[in-house]
Amino acid sequence: MNSTSLHEWFGTPLGTFLLDREQAYLDQATPDIFGYHALQLGLPEVDLLRESRIAHRAKVAPSGAADVLSRFEELPIATQSVDLAVLPHVLEFSGSPHDILREIDRVMIPEGRIIIIGFNPWSLFGLRRSLGPVQDYPWNGRFVSLVRIKDWLQLLGFDVSAGRLACYVPPFKSEKWIRRMRFMEHAGDRWWGVAGGVYMLQAIKRVRGMRVIAPAWSVRKNSEKKLAAVAKREATHLRVVK
Repeated sequence: MNSTSLHEWFGTPLGTFLLDREQAYLDQATPDIFGYHALQLGLPEVDLLRESRIAHRAKVAPSGAADVLSRFEELPIATQSVDLAVLPHVLEFSGSPHDILREIDRVMIPEGRIIIIGFNPWSLFGLRRSLGPVQDYPWNGRFVSLVRIKDWLQLLGFDVSAGRLACYVPPFKSEKWIRRMRFMEHAGDRWWGVAGGVYMLQAIKRVRGMRVIAPAWSVRKNSEKKLAAVAKREATHLRVVK
């Protein structure tokens, strides 16, 4: 089967196997992330945020069954308004992944969370891509290494907080051979920790130099305590002098 879109490829035996692992990770990770607004960039046909407790969730894509039709580099979203953003295989199929991350940085609130899912070039999937042909999905993507993603996030002020790799099976087309090689999933986590076919990476947006401003009533209360302490020391000093 020649896949003309990533969504079509996820309908193949290998794509389904991989998507099940990505969905399982997101089903476990997203319920613990709270807020008001969540975005899913890409793959609008799949509800990757189905287990999220955030009430307002939107799928964004340039075309297809998306809630918001938009380029990823120019989101029609207010600055610092998004609590959670999920990017499933967006960066490796874009000509400007840096611009996408900068735009995500713009719309994220301080302490907001992002989850990036990407194909790992240092894996059997990466080896399959290097051997060609690369006309079809997902082999026509530019697989970005986990190290490079972390560098980009660090430059934007994000701290990596969690993540994992998955899909250690060879990229066979046959469902029979994929079933036979399922044992590699458990062995991979233990012995080949950096060689999973995909990575799922969580990061938190940090704003350096932020200082929490106490409410006025708290400031007054602290000031009154300090004045009372000074007055007590002065009174003690006067008694000693006498």
